[in-house]
Amino acid sequence: MSDDCVFCQIIADEIPARVVHEDADTLAFLDATPMAPGHTLVIPKTHAATLADTPGDDATAVFETLHALAPTVEAAVDADATTIGFNNGTAAGQEVPHVHGHIIPRFADDDGGPLHVAAGTRPDVSDADLDATAADITDRLA
Repeated sequence: MSDDCVFCQIIADEIPARVVHEDADTLAFLDATPMAPGHTLVIPKTHAATLADTPGDDATAVFETLHALAPTVEAAVDADATTIGFNNGTAAGQEVPHVHGHIIPRFADDDGGPLHVAAGTRPDVSDADLDATAADITDRLA
């Protein structure tokens, strides 16, 4: 727990939230500033600022909750689909420094775009650049 984290305060029941799911490891609640009706956040109960800071068991629990809730959220708001995502770090738009996954209901006429638009203009990346990046990632995993 982090005393200055709004999500930790929600977990501790110090700040109200519209909780839709709770288990031993995760909490899910409606986003207070939703991008769509039913926009739901899923967080681990253990404080971690980003995915890299999140222990594997907690990350697994968050994904399992996202997996279970997405179709339920879609059904509750009669959505055609959902976008699931993480803003991972301030440069990616993360506003609360407690890792959280978004379930954003999507509708055929919502004028939204795919996750690809989140990064702005697509860079001009050559095949050689792609090969070098793939090799660097693979090497770092070894």
